[in-house]
Amino acid sequence: MVNAGLHPPAAEPDEDDLLSAPHRPVGELPMRVRRLVEAETRAADIRAAWFMLAIVGFLGLLYALSPKALDGMTELRPVPLAVASLILVSVLRLAVAYRGLMTLPAVIAFIIADFGLFYGLIWSFHLQYGQPSAFYLKAPTFLFVFMLIAVRAMRLEPSSILIAGGVAAAGWMGMAMYALAEHPELVTRDFTTYLTSNAILLGAEVEKVVAILLVTLALTFAVRRARRQLVAAAVGRTAAEDLSRFFPPEIAERIASGEQALEAGRGEVRQAGIIVTDIRGFTHLAGRKPPGDVMRMLIDYQQKMGEVIAREGGAIDKFLGDGILATFGCTRDTDTPAADALRAGIALAAAAERVKAKALRKYGEALRIGIAVTAGPVLFGTVGDDERLEFTVIGEPVNLAVKIEKQNKALMACLVTDQATFDLAREQGFEDDGTFCVAPARGIEGVADPIVLIFRAEP
Repeated sequence: MVNAGLHPPAAEPDEDDLLSAPHRPVGELPMRVRRLVEAETRAADIRAAWFMLAIVGFLGLLYALSPKALDGMTELRPVPLAVASLILVSVLRLAVAYRGLMTLPAVIAFIIADFGLFYGLIWSFHLQYGQPSAFYLKAPTFLFVFMLIAVRAMRLEPSSILIAGGVAAAGWMGMAMYALAEHPELVTRDFTTYLTSNAILLGAEVEKVVAILLVTLALTFAVRRARRQLVAAAVGRTAAEDLSRFFPPEIAERIASGEQALEAGRGEVRQAGIIVTDIRGFTHLAGRKPPGDVMRMLIDYQQKMGEVIAREGGAIDKFLGDGILATFGCTRDTDTPAADALRAGIALAAAAERVKAKALRKYGEALRIGIAVTAGPVLFGTVGDDERLEFTVIGEPVNLAVKIEKQNKALMACLVTDQATFDLAREQGFEDDGTFCVAPARGIEGVADPIVLIFRAEP
């Protein structure tokens, strides 16, 4: 029986409940969760840096390919210089992102540099084309302002978007005020005049600033929610990793990804192989050895047995104190559960000898480990109540394995199975190596009819 408790939700949680855990700042999260969030943020910084380089590269390509009317243009060419500066900043940002140095001060510095150079690029249009400063207010390049804000959303950091939006809004207000101060006579209230000349329409510039602020707020709220989901996903991932330490990987995956909530009474009949191991006389040994030595011996035994079971395709369902219950064919599909379990039993017997030798060498105790193998139909599923669930394997093979394991002592054996399991294993491809012995039919406490046992003697 698996004795790890699960607590399914009594009712479907609402949105606030789902998001309540990730409300804490990243710095207050557990270290493992913080590392996952920081790793995702670093990856986002790299993606954003490449995206910014692509935007700037596109602007440079657009300028290089666009036809340029020479009439009205001055000898001054500030646009190529501004584009080149933006490319250099983008390359520097890429290097900083790959080194994992994109701290908040660095983010702010790059935001100021981006908008400073970008607005400088737009501002320079009137110089290069010999027009009044109001000329640059109509430049379609302004639309890239929203891209510069949106790219900050890739970092999933609301503060970055707010800073970018604030810098963008303040910067464009400054651009509009500069043009107004240079040419106050160009101010108009006529929309047609505004569109067909270098006139300044104050309402149009106010609309641009308001649009920047509204986009900033919308992205901030969206990213704030996405940030919570990122933290929730990181918490869920660490929880799933912990869950896999209590359950076989297949069960942990079933729990984590199941579409239906776990509830008592769900189960299925499986053809399975069952293994039970036990340390003979462990209770007496534990009473006369220091607790530290006892725990170290127990842990070494459990680790060695667990490695063999996993390697042979089985799953540990429960640590029974100094015993282990493992299954073959319950958590992972197999057509040969009996053969798999018996082969694993032989490998466990060999591992038990190594555990015995180590315990004798380090603690002066020769641990005698008994192993029992059975096979047959079992019920594998969940039992419990609304507060606590257990994955459980139920069936006669489980009960029989526990009972015949005790026969190892009487038979001076390290591994015992019943005749039916042995025959089934051979049908499934198990090859008898000639080391097994047959014990005449005998009565087993709790079993109605005498059964024939097949065993391997202790070395």
